[in-house]
Amino acid sequence: MNRVLLSAQIIERKALRYTPAGLPALDLVLQHESEVTEAQQNRKVKLDIKAVALGPMAEKLNRQEAGVTFGLAGFLGAPRTGRGVLLHITELNDIV
Repeated sequence: MNRVLLSAQIIERKALRYTPAGLPALDLVLQHESEVTEAQQNRKVKLDIKAVALGPMAEKLNRQEAGVTFGLAGFLGAPRTGRGVLLHITELNDIV
């Protein structure tokens, strides 16, 4: 299974573009901060992750205010360069 649930905020947004098939696409950098328990110890987690949204989701995220935390779901894939990880956003949840 490849499913990611995350709360994050937009820290970088590129211009809305269109795929060769005509779908809107939006490239983003998201920032996540939380506290989790690992090995019975609290751990602060802060990370930036590259993300992409396609179709109506891209248009919706293009209107999302930067710096406002929201919930999302998606899956992990490889970017076009084949290096690293790219989060593909498929759902938005209520602002957390």
